[in-house]
Amino acid sequence: MNAQSAILQRDITPTGDDYEVVRSAIEKISLDYRDQPSLEQLAEEVGETPTGLQKLFTRWAGLSPKGFLQAVTLDHARRLLDDGLPLLDAAFEVGMSGPGRLHDLFVTHEAMSPGDYKSRGKGLTIRYGCHLSPFGMALVMVTDRGLAGLAFCDHGDERAAFEDMSGRWRNATYVEDLSATAPYAARIFDPARWRAEEPLRVVLIGSDFQIRVWEALLKIPMNRARTYSSIASEIGNPAACRAVGAAVGANPVSFVVPCHRALGKSGALTGYHWGLTRKRAILGWEAGQLAG
Repeated sequence: MNAQSAILQRDITPTGDDYEVVRSAIEKISLDYRDQPSLEQLAEEVGETPTGLQKLFTRWAGLSPKGFLQAVTLDHARRLLDDGLPLLDAAFEVGMSGPGRLHDLFVTHEAMSPGDYKSRGKGLTIRYGCHLSPFGMALVMVTDRGLAGLAFCDHGDERAAFEDMSGRWRNATYVEDLSATAPYAARIFDPARWRAEEPLRVVLIGSDFQIRVWEALLKIPMNRARTYSSIASEIGNPAACRAVGAAVGANPVSFVVPCHRALGKSGALTGYHWGLTRKRAILGWEAGQLAG
């Protein structure tokens, strides 16, 4: 079922002026999705305020204008990929800057409840395993709901990496299970598998503020970067640059939630929990994926 038919089957057609606004917004998104129009552009086109359009569209369509735009984009991207079009070509065809953005749309995520976070993982079973990766050993941690942790270390330092990660959710039950983590490791580091047909599910376990920062990180396209201050502004707290930096440093799902794309105010790489050399390697690897 594509995005347009999903809305039609809800049978909640707006009436009067509301109908015309929603109809016009859906039409513009469906026709101009390659331009990836912003909420502000859509609102101006249909004669509504951004806030008004967001509320009206979400009430009638069941998802936000941005969510509908992503659904339409993915509908087209899936068809192009199914027809054998290379990932990079498909990304540009649907109006994205490169495969990094396409990949990011294929990463789905959810957040654990505040209670789960405050209890430090009590009642939660986390399976873990270490695997070779392009950036050294990768410690992969998963729950029955998806990827919960990804850390890096040098060979021989696996135990220290595990203690660092497990200390974040000290009341969880940990089970070493390579059979559970190997499919995630294979999926994460293989660009050929960054496809809509095989979405990577991520479970974010943190405070409300941390999760908002990590969700902002997920929006940074591959081979792009954002400063802590711009992230702080995006989450509606422009004075919280230092707190944003702390949340970036506490990101438990390295690489997938791209904290390596966050920079200091001057544009400097700043620190990286798993080593500045590794951060440079990841950024270079991503640049190579786009160049290739």
